[in-house]
Amino acid sequence: MKTFSAKPHETERSWWIVDLDGKTVGRVATQIASVLRGKHKPTYTPHMDEGDFVIVVNAEKVVFTGRKTQQKTYWRHSGFPGGIKSMTADKMLQRHPERVILEAVRGMLPKGPLGRKMIRKFKIYTGPDHPHAAQQPESMDV
Repeated sequence: MKTFSAKPHETERSWWIVDLDGKTVGRVATQIASVLRGKHKPTYTPHMDEGDFVIVVNAEKVVFTGRKTQQKTYWRHSGFPGGIKSMTADKMLQRHPERVILEAVRGMLPKGPLGRKMIRKFKIYTGPDHPHAAQQPESMDV
């Protein structure tokens, strides 16, 4: 008996759509990261990108539990001395709601080239409309 290892040409990708209206950030992000990684498939191979495409709609309607909207802080740095900036989750949801779910999912994927390849299959839209109707995405329960 040999260990199965998937080949790049054997991978079949499907498209999933997730509506975040009233959903909790962390709970949804874990399931999305699992689908992007390909862990839901029986042919999962850790060193390969076997995941599916995920479309997220209504990203501005996502919610945090507890007092995270006031306490959670997002940081970024310009690269220059003294160039660190911070923003609370409440302001981030108002200004860039797509970045909230993007950062949550990105933190759950592998770091390095494999994770960067996986995050490219993640499409986020703030409203209910998306331009991927031709791919016939299936609805994903979260």
